[in-house]
Amino acid sequence: MRRVEQAVIAVFTLLLVALVASAQKDATDKELAPDVPDAIAVPEGLQPVLFVHASGSQIYTCQGDTAGKYNWTLKAPEAELKDRKDKVIGQHIAGPTWKLKDGSEITGKATAHVDALDADSVPWLLLDVVSNSGKGALAKVTKIQRVHTRGGKPGSDPCDEAHKAAETKSSYTADYYFFAPGK
Repeated sequence: MRRVEQAVIAVFTLLLVALVASAQKDATDKELAPDVPDAIAVPEGLQPVLFVHASGSQIYTCQGDTAGKYNWTLKAPEAELKDRKDKVIGQHIAGPTWKLKDGSEITGKATAHVDALDADSVPWLLLDVVSNSGKGALAKVTKIQRVHTRGGKPGSDPCDEAHKAAETKSSYTADYYFFAPGK
């Protein structure tokens, strides 16, 4: 009888270890929201559903305003989107638009920002999704956060009447978190 009890305990222990490992795997598969200032926090009820790391350029055009003052104005981002395993899963383009290889696509509009920790980096953003298409990972996304930015501000290229409509690219990286209503 003692051997049977030991076998039952061994099987129970193995099952318990497998159950704990499975629960830990499920917990690590779930995306966690980044720690951000309140100004760009997402509302209650939204859960992070996807993380991507963007690497590419912010493209600027030299434009004049009504007072005749010239400034670099953001034209579009142009970046590769990678998952946590460093696999390219999509692109970030004009719109601003995020397009994934799974066929899903969203376009957003900035609603709030905070300065980046590095003065030479583009701000951190909170964006509302204004259009969704496709049935992939972005299908139900309603909010986006851009955080952990590096670079991306226009350089020191001259922007004046002589350089009107000139373009410049500035390298940048950022992390994007995509949020959808929780279950």
